[in-house]
Amino acid sequence: MITACDVTKRYPEGREALRNVSFEITAGEMVFLTGHSGAGKSTLFKLLAAIERPTSGSIVINGQNLASLRRNAIPYLRRKLGLIFQDRKLLFDRTVLDNVLLPLAIVGHPAREAMRRAQAALAKVGLPNREKAFPIALSGGEQQRLAIARAVVNRPAIILADEPTANLDAASAGEILEIFHAFQQVGVTVLIATHDPLHLPHLQPRILRLDQGEMSDAQAQSTEGNAA
Repeated sequence: MITACDVTKRYPEGREALRNVSFEITAGEMVFLTGHSGAGKSTLFKLLAAIERPTSGSIVINGQNLASLRRNAIPYLRRKLGLIFQDRKLLFDRTVLDNVLLPLAIVGHPAREAMRRAQAALAKVGLPNREKAFPIALSGGEQQRLAIARAVVNRPAIILADEPTANLDAASAGEILEIFHAFQQVGVTVLIATHDPLHLPHLQPRILRLDQGEMSDAQAQSTEGNAA
C-alpha cells in the first residue's frame, strides 16, 4: 500500500529534514508516526501527499512511484487519499455542509449523489445536525470532525492525518481517534502523525518513530499500559 525506501529530504539551505527513511504500511493498517517536534513528521506527510518531492529515495503508493509522478497527475493521486492537515484548512466563509461538498464538486459528482455522500460523511463523524453552521461556530473537536468528513467524503483507501489531535483535550482527542479506528475497521489504511500519541486500550496501532529525521523504531507495539 505505502512503501518508502531510503527517503531523504534536503532543503536548499542545506537542512536535512529526513535521512534514509524506509518503512512499509500494508492495506488496512493503523499506524502512528511519532517523534519530537521537528523530527520530520510533517515533512514526511508532505512527501506522502506529493506536496513536496524527496531529494532521493522513493515513495510508492498503490504501486505508483511518486518521484516519477507528473504534475498533472497529482490531483488524481490526492483523490485517493484522505488528507487531514494540521491547520485543518477549513473554509470559514462556507457552511459545514458546503465544506464537505467541495471535494465532490471539484471532481464533478452529480448534485444529488454529492449531497447524499456529504450528509453520510457528516453522520459518520457525529455532525449530522450541524450542516448549516459555519466552522467558526464549532468547537475545536467539531472542527476536526469536519476536516475528517471532508477528507473521507471521496471514500479514500488511505487516510493521512497530520497532528489531528493537537490542541484538543483528552476526551475530544479520544473521540477523534475512535473515528479513525472505525474507518480502519472497514479496511481503510490510516497513518496518523503525532508528537504526543493518545493511546486507547483497544487500539493496536503500529508505531513508527522519527528522531532527528531518521527512523528510530518501526516495530509493532501494544498500547496497553500506555494510555494517556
